[in-house]
Amino acid sequence: MVHFLLSRVARRGPLLLLLAILLSWSGQVQATHLRAGDIQAKIDTTIGPGFNPRRVFFKMVLYQKTPVGVPDETSVTIFFGDCTPPQVIPRASAVAVNSETQRNIYYFEHTYTAAQQYTVHYIGENRNAGVLNMTASSAQSFYISTTFTIDPGLGRNRTPILTRPSIDNAAVGQVFLHNPSAYDPDGDSLVFKLRPSLQVVGGITGPQPPCFRVDSVRVTGYVRPNQLTGSSNGTQVPYSDPGSGNPDWVPGAASIFQQNRRTGTIIWNSPGTVGEYNVAFVVEEWRRTPFGPRKIGEVIRDMQINVKPTTNNRPSLTIPADICVVAGTLVTGTVTTTDQDNNPIRLTANSGILPPATFVQSIQGPPTASGTFRWTPDCSNISDQPIRVSFTAEDVPSGTNPTPLIDQRVWNITVLGPPPENVVAAQAPGTNNAILTWNLYACQNASRLLIFRRESSYNYTPGPCDTGLPASAGYTQIAAVTPNTQSYLDTNSGAGLERGKSYYYRIYAEFPRPGGGKSIVSREVSVTLPGRAALLTNVTVDATSATAGRITVKWTKPGPINTFNAPLVYRLLRATNPSTTFTEVTRITDRPNDTTYVDNALDTQNRSYVYRLEFIRNQTAQPGSATVTETAPTASSVRVDGTADAVNNRISLRWSYAVPWDNTQRPTTIYRRVGNTGTFTAIATVTGTATGGTYVDQGTTAAPLVKGQTYCYYVQTNGTYGNPTIVDPLLNLSQQQCIALRTIPCAPVLSLKRTNCDSLASRLFDLPTTPVSGPVYTNQLSWKLGNTPADCSRAISSYNIYYSPVATDSLRFLTSVPASQTSYQHQNLSSEAGCYAVEAVDSSGTRSARSNVECKEDCQLFLLPNVFTPNGDGRNDVFRPKVFTPIRRTRFTVFNRWGVKIYESDKEPLIKWDGGSRAEGGSGAQTVEGVYYYQAEVEFADVNNTKRTYKGWVEISR
Repeated sequence: MVHFLLSRVARRGPLLLLLAILLSWSGQVQATHLRAGDIQAKIDTTIGPGFNPRRVFFKMVLYQKTPVGVPDETSVTIFFGDCTPPQVIPRASAVAVNSETQRNIYYFEHTYTAAQQYTVHYIGENRNAGVLNMTASSAQSFYISTTFTIDPGLGRNRTPILTRPSIDNAAVGQVFLHNPSAYDPDGDSLVFKLRPSLQVVGGITGPQPPCFRVDSVRVTGYVRPNQLTGSSNGTQVPYSDPGSGNPDWVPGAASIFQQNRRTGTIIWNSPGTVGEYNVAFVVEEWRRTPFGPRKIGEVIRDMQINVKPTTNNRPSLTIPADICVVAGTLVTGTVTTTDQDNNPIRLTANSGILPPATFVQSIQGPPTASGTFRWTPDCSNISDQPIRVSFTAEDVPSGTNPTPLIDQRVWNITVLGPPPENVVAAQAPGTNNAILTWNLYACQNASRLLIFRRESSYNYTPGPCDTGLPASAGYTQIAAVTPNTQSYLDTNSGAGLERGKSYYYRIYAEFPRPGGGKSIVSREVSVTLPGRAALLTNVTVDATSATAGRITVKWTKPGPINTFNAPLVYRLLRATNPSTTFTEVTRITDRPNDTTYVDNALDTQNRSYVYRLEFIRNQTAQPGSATVTETAPTASSVRVDGTADAVNNRISLRWSYAVPWDNTQRPTTIYRRVGNTGTFTAIATVTGTATGGTYVDQGTTAAPLVKGQTYCYYVQTNGTYGNPTIVDPLLNLSQQQCIALRTIPCAPVLSLKRTNCDSLASRLFDLPTTPVSGPVYTNQLSWKLGNTPADCSRAISSYNIYYSPVATDSLRFLTSVPASQTSYQHQNLSSEAGCYAVEAVDSSGTRSARSNVECKEDCQLFLLPNVFTPNGDGRNDVFRPKVFTPIRRTRFTVFNRWGVKIYESDKEPLIKWDGGSRAEGGSGAQTVEGVYYYQAEVEFADVNNTKRTYKGWVEISR
């Protein structure tokens, strides 16, 4: 009836709607009975045409106090967080937990209009009386909420489910444990965080139309249960749990109350005062996406802990060690517990997998109770996050008013994908390709199978929890295929595999998010292609020239040559680095012993080249046979470059290459000659890298490099394939590179004209009025040539000037002036702060070291007049500084002669007060003529953000 009333009144306007809500709540006002609860949400689970991705189903569980005279929560009012009117929801079921507590369950649904994040709210009036860790609990509303995301990309998402009740018992002087046994049905990651209990000011009448916004706040007087004022908060007692996140308990130290972010276990070590306590915690739901973790929801549970006096002692629980298990394998675990008081013990298990998993207690004790957990995970359980099973041992003490106590532990079970089975590698007939085959993968819910290859065997046996392949294994992923695929042809991206080599393969499965996870990797299989491949061995520069450069290219002969079907063709192609566009430079037919080509008319002075070799043959001896093309790995020429450092009298060389052989096993030799003619001499050897090397030539103590001289260099690399059947060593030369070590210009010595700020401040009243647009500055620089370094040149053609407006920033090029000019005026500056340096440049473009860096700062000047006339005549209508230097911010406050503040604003650095009286900027009523007092808190726009306060008076005359 109430729901019908609300839906009809909603069409009559928000005021009538609010009246109807108040009427519907009248029976609940000031009912002090709510203990605990939480809300679950899931996107529409309907199968078929009735599915609506914006419809959400909810389940709310509340625990209420049930002595005689306490109202029953037969219906609740829910706010859906989308500006729609709240709905009154009837109770679906009520079950007595004990003589003082009842569990109520409510089911409801709501259809939202758009895909976004929403929060559903419940406000109950009120909490039960006597909760110790808040003020006057019976006068404070009860609040819980659940946030969820409607997004087609998330699928039919479900919020976390908390399987253990939100009420629990504790005992004075005994460790309290509570694990909510939460799980996410979609495999999302959960994070647990303690929160204070919340309320909504105004209770159920707080959210007002038209949007019924719910604003929750901390309950009045809330403290954590171990932080009571004026009561005993207890002390820590001996306790051992490696999974608690805090193994360093200190018996006798102050009580602690904490929650493990990963498992959700709450530990209170230990309560000190009998009574009821409430605490809230949030369970955050995180979805792993290709763009990183995304928080998609959270559940706020408010739970109640009832601390009782007892002489009972907690039982001690032992569970199996955390394990990893392959899907389809039976998991069996035995749980045992003992009780020092020799009480019987009740064992229970909570988890999202119960059922189909089972837990059966076989022995109740004393002295020992035990039970057995059994579960066979399937492929849907595979995840990189463990499945958690929470075991609880609760003793059953004797007596008229017993207080049972518990021990609790969490068992983590990680389910792995099975390895691909029966993987076989073989050479594809008549080709240089490998064919891989395997059985249909056992878990067809995998997202893909990843195929990896390497060129030597790797002895790797996965550990019990190892999935995929470690990066250190050195495999390269070559393909990803669907899980129903049972074969793969490895063509090496169309180039074919190299004959004479062995290739090693492994495969593993990957599973889709949000659960994710991988399988154990398959065993290693290999294939060896018989014969020898044609391989490039030399790309050596014979002549350096911009137009007549020459490179000799050599390669090995494939074999056995008598096994190939004619015609046999070598095809050599070339690209200019860094281009990947290759052009044919020669084709050699039926001359298999011809394995050298000299490439002429190249620009080896300025460019390097990359070569690719193809060996082409007929697949069969039959006329019209298809051809087989083997492509050797590409190889480049060696390119050497250098930079002269005349300041330090040295030349830095660097060289680079991209070759299939190994140039790191043997040193690279550097050759040098003085001048453009003469003989090269080896001056050093250096161990190179896979892509090049570096060397700094500083000459020797007896024969240092000489300024004004030109030095020419080339390098010779010494490589190897590490294969005794291939010619060795592989010697390749770079082009020749000549570098002039010029005499550098002398470094200038810079001067920057300073401003005497003290002098300006002493003449502040005599200075001209600063324009509203701000002061304009000119910085004056002058310099002269110095004498460093000792052998520097004074033959200068120009000077480069560098500038930075802030001393902490790097200098940037400002301008260049001719050598005849040794001063510069930097004009039209809004601030005189800045740093400068100058360098000299000679006719060849050689630059000197930079001069000394000179900096200056703004003065801090500020002067306000003592009178202004806001009469609208366009002159002196606003109160602003007469003199000022750059200002970042001003907070300006005005008081009348009685000390009453009539104006305050920090919106305008130059104040610009128009004489109005308003509290915070904007226009207001005009003040009367007379004297007013001000305070200006000025923050100057200098590098130090200097702050100064100015106080004075001003007379307003209209």
